[in-house]
Amino acid sequence: MEADFSGYATKSGLKCTDGRTIMSGAFRHQDQTKVPLVWQHGHNDPENVLGHAVLENRDDGVYAYGFFNKSDKASHAHGLLEHGDINQMSIWANQLVERAGKVLHGAIREVSLVLAGANPGALIENVTIRHSDGGEDVIDDEAIIYTGLELEHEDLKHADDEKKDEGEKSEVKTEAKTEVTHAAGDEKEDDENGKTVADVYESMSDEQKQVVHYMLGVALESAKSEFQQDNLGDADKEDKEDKETTMTHNVFEKKDEKPGSLLEGKGVVLSHADVAGIVADATKNGSLKEAVENYAISHGIDDIDILFPEARALADTPEWDKRRTEWVSTVLSGTRKSPFSRVKTLAANLTMEEARAKGYVTGDLKKEEFFSVSKRVTTPQTIYKKQKLDRDDMLDITDFDVVAWLKAEMRLMLEEELARAILIGDGRDISSEDKIQEGNIRPIASDHSLYTTTVTVNLDDASSTVREIIDALILNRSSFKGSGLPTLFTTETYIAQFMLLTDGMNRRLYRSLDEIAAELRVASIVPVEVMEEETDIVAVLVNLNDYVVGADKGGNVSMFDDFDIDYNQYKYLIETRVSGALAKLKSAIVVKRAASGSDTVVVPNAPTYNEDTGVPTVVATTGVVYKDGDGNTLTAGAQTALDVDETITIVATPASGKYFASNANTTWTFRNRG
Repeated sequence: MEADFSGYATKSGLKCTDGRTIMSGAFRHQDQTKVPLVWQHGHNDPENVLGHAVLENRDDGVYAYGFFNKSDKASHAHGLLEHGDINQMSIWANQLVERAGKVLHGAIREVSLVLAGANPGALIENVTIRHSDGGEDVIDDEAIIYTGLELEHEDLKHADDEKKDEGEKSEVKTEAKTEVTHAAGDEKEDDENGKTVADVYESMSDEQKQVVHYMLGVALESAKSEFQQDNLGDADKEDKEDKETTMTHNVFEKKDEKPGSLLEGKGVVLSHADVAGIVADATKNGSLKEAVENYAISHGIDDIDILFPEARALADTPEWDKRRTEWVSTVLSGTRKSPFSRVKTLAANLTMEEARAKGYVTGDLKKEEFFSVSKRVTTPQTIYKKQKLDRDDMLDITDFDVVAWLKAEMRLMLEEELARAILIGDGRDISSEDKIQEGNIRPIASDHSLYTTTVTVNLDDASSTVREIIDALILNRSSFKGSGLPTLFTTETYIAQFMLLTDGMNRRLYRSLDEIAAELRVASIVPVEVMEEETDIVAVLVNLNDYVVGADKGGNVSMFDDFDIDYNQYKYLIETRVSGALAKLKSAIVVKRAASGSDTVVVPNAPTYNEDTGVPTVVATTGVVYKDGDGNTLTAGAQTALDVDETITIVATPASGKYFASNANTTWTFRNRG
């Protein structure tokens, strides 16, 4: 059967405008292969298939013979060719293998008639899958290759040619209009294309080359001693009768291995064809490891995994599994700093009745006012972290600076512990020798009632919600006498429950955390992960500028290191010596959860005081325990009379199973004026 037309589908050595060159033999394996003949690469309509084309591999490229089918579109295309309206074709190929700008291997899937080829230099356009969302994925191993070559008409009749006798055949032959930048097989690389594989290989040191040779040689010891080399560049054209040459040394090696080298005695390496096949398989399957393993299976290589490099760490240093510590900097940077580690605070109680101003009647005695003055002294304590490293381990760890990493961990944990001690206490038992004493760094959450107001909410009954926390903070905001806008510290658990609050129509009450902060009149709401461990603390409201951290010169955070010559160890110490306490009265509010089983609200009765006798009396209240300022329990009834100018403070605390209302008065102070 005679072809309807023919022409070059692609030519060897054709350099495209993007710098890539189709090499001779790239499609050698498709000699005499039949592929679809398509109109303008139209793959979405079966009517675009005009027939088929038979490929013929030639030394200078791939030649195609076209055969039309009997469809209407094919007949129309036949007429276009006959009339000379179109005269060019192109190919669509995939599984392309490219190295240093040279297309070495591929598979032609169809040949298309096109209205116009590429520019005189030809062009390879990557096929692009366009998604509905506007994104693009470029498939680098597929391409439409426009050769810019015209067709040769094999058997096209000019029916209207009046100058020719009937039955006379006309053959229209056209010349290829292709710009060939260099001959096929010419492996000289332009500078603009970067380094070739050979250039990279030659840039290695002798030792690096030996390692490469050795690794490849070991992998192929059990394979055949010789492999066929694919003459991808037709470098051996002068010896065409011996197309299958063998190679027993590296393709770039110009001299035999030196005696004593790592490669001595290893006579087998991967050929160009082997590498091209592996890369093509990896490009198709998406896994280089799988491609090499498939090659190993086909060639009988055992223990192929020894060729793969060691796993590489994604980060330079190990990642810490730690608590979230963003709140730490908020606490430490918010506190007020003092250059003295021994901090004394003085307080005068002006809430006593005797401190009020009085009206005067002419002729009467003017009475002096009375109010109590108290003080408290906070002394420093040392907080530290200590660590050690064997010198041998330090020398063996070469991937990163283990000392710098360890020091960063020590600083991180020291700062977290200090911030925890300031906000809620370190949580260790009072008997622990590692405890940060609460008399040295006074926790805001458990400070004296003169500085911190405690609000208790019961969240255990069936009808309770976290809305009670917000209500309690709003109702008791009058107890806050600190500076400016405070900050609310709580847990992510409670924050999540705040955000999930809904109204009667099941609509969210708050769209953002800022809306909750605005309702509570706080500057911000800060989540504190260590508060999750506290069963009774719900939230702490405080302006940290009212908390003073004191440190003498030299008491700031310091890092020390030493070497123990006896045990060959480096030892590191980070420590600070500070004190801390609230310096402003009523400057914090702590919201606490009623103890489990505490389901009864009680209101403590206020004690009474007889000014004539100086005797305070505790009025018994069920569920309430009364104590003096030193924490001693007071029995109900009359107490010991106060001496002149003596003061007593009585504090009410809830008994087991009971809790106070949020706005309950729990502290009273009396003084004998004499």
